[in-house]
Amino acid sequence: MQQTDLSTKPHYQILDGLRGVAAIIVVIFHIFEIHSTSHLDQIINHGYLAVDFFFLLSGFVIGYAYDDRWDKLSIGGFFKRRIQRLQPMVVLGMIIGAACFYFSDSPLFPAIHEVPVWKLLLVMLIGCTLLPVSLSWDIRGWQEMHPLNGPGWSLFFEYLANIFYALGLRKLSNRALSVLVLIAAGVLIHYTVTSKTGDIVGGWSLTPEQLRVGFTRVSFPFLAGLLLSRTARIGRFKNAFLWCSLLLTLFLAFPRVGDKDTLWMNGLYESLTIIFIFPLIIFLGASGSIKGARESRICKFLGGLSYPIYITHYPFIYIYSGWVVENRDATLLETLPYSLLTFAASVTVGYLSLKLYDEPVRAWLKKKWK
Repeated sequence: MQQTDLSTKPHYQILDGLRGVAAIIVVIFHIFEIHSTSHLDQIINHGYLAVDFFFLLSGFVIGYAYDDRWDKLSIGGFFKRRIQRLQPMVVLGMIIGAACFYFSDSPLFPAIHEVPVWKLLLVMLIGCTLLPVSLSWDIRGWQEMHPLNGPGWSLFFEYLANIFYALGLRKLSNRALSVLVLIAAGVLIHYTVTSKTGDIVGGWSLTPEQLRVGFTRVSFPFLAGLLLSRTARIGRFKNAFLWCSLLLTLFLAFPRVGDKDTLWMNGLYESLTIIFIFPLIIFLGASGSIKGARESRICKFLGGLSYPIYITHYPFIYIYSGWVVENRDATLLETLPYSLLTFAASVTVGYLSLKLYDEPVRAWLKKKWK
């Protein structure tokens, strides 16, 4: 563990590393997603559950970092810290999305060339605030609340969870929080086993059904992470980063459970993974210690890269997906150079964004708001 400049509390480097592992799996999942014919045959089949892992990790870290600070921390101060951490990359992600927008013009997005520049720029400015756009302003055609950078939906719900935490959740007793966790778990299981697709995919649109998915996805993980931060007795677990990384990869990459006639089986798998496996991984990760300077550097690199690559990679996925649709006759092997190029671009832009933009801007905001 290492000390941070925000607190005298130990910082969980292994959890940072695991967040990076999950973010890279998300990128790989999105690259392969366009090659599937349905939810039943996706490669890295449950890669989208990394978002639910992020929500749980967020609840744990926020509870750990802030629960005992409210005698010295104001609500305004809390929101300044969260804006300082999250908003710079939100803005950059939208700018990158706008810069890449017309390059994704393809049969997959046939109306892109008809979008005027003024409308693109207006959607970008709205996206920089993270306020969702209505369906009438969907300039891409996928009904996304952030059509320039789809993953922005998860940051929208992250902000909502932060608001609920600051305004009320932090005041709840462990017993009251436990009741909410149990209710949220029941809602999660009910949705996944009754879903028409047999999974928890969704949350990115301003339709009633998609908003239901979004609130379902954030509620249990964030609440459970918060409760875990309060109640877990952190122990000692050897080689925690290695084993937790393997466990996380296994459950995110596990093949689809069941078939089109037994969709509930996959839904049950996903809900139980979120309810039991993800908290276990975070508990074990928090119980471990860094093994040597090399593992420390790996966790630091992955942790630093995790958020920038997550919030900047999707514009390149739009372009790659459009190319794949234009070249449907190409085999998966033939598309490999382009998929590797997309992955490399995502990692490179994420890392450069971290070093040349995110870290300097956050340092400036920290100094300005100190």
